[in-house]
Amino acid sequence: MSVKVYPLVLGPVQTSCYIISNHERAVVVDPAANANQIIQYLGMKKLKLEAIFLTHGHFDHIGAVNELVEKYQVPIYAHKKEKEYFEKPEVNLSPMIYERLILNPDFEYRFVSDEESIECLGTKIKVFHVPGHTTGSLCYYFEEDEMVFTGDTLFKQSIGRTDFIYGNHEQLVTGIRRKLLTLPGQTLVYPGHGECTTIEEESKHNPFLA
Repeated sequence: MSVKVYPLVLGPVQTSCYIISNHERAVVVDPAANANQIIQYLGMKKLKLEAIFLTHGHFDHIGAVNELVEKYQVPIYAHKKEKEYFEKPEVNLSPMIYERLILNPDFEYRFVSDEESIECLGTKIKVFHVPGHTTGSLCYYFEEDEMVFTGDTLFKQSIGRTDFIYGNHEQLVTGIRRKLLTLPGQTLVYPGHGECTTIEEESKHNPFLA
């Protein structure tokens, strides 16, 4: 394995944030909340933050973005269709926790497209656009390391909710089948909530994808 994964469970709805690192650098997937915990870990391991990867723009996946970017001045990778989530609290659902979260529009956003490749940490990451939970939900596939970060698209024996604004159940299931279940069976799935799983396990046992 060329990179290591350190999970942190953060925020009011137990979101899984992941710090992915090689020996010197790191990216953070979905900095959900508690920026100080993320900063502390990066400092303890002497890691230089290279980028932030956002799977989508709901409040429980972006809560620490402003603080991290202000401190480290790193780019944010996301899909352009999530821009509305970053700009409007009603869309990112932050009023549910009595906040009005907006990401700073002056940050460096790198909007990526379906099946685009990103180079970070000395490896290539393929991006899949799998809408349905949100309009711009992304999954980040580290082919060399056989792992995919799925946010709230795919969970262990479950899939993302589609009853929020812009949700679409049929679109979500179709996207998972076409873009994720076609990955090698041994691929590790790191979801936005709950336990890790594998593509093979979800292909065989996920009741929503039967």
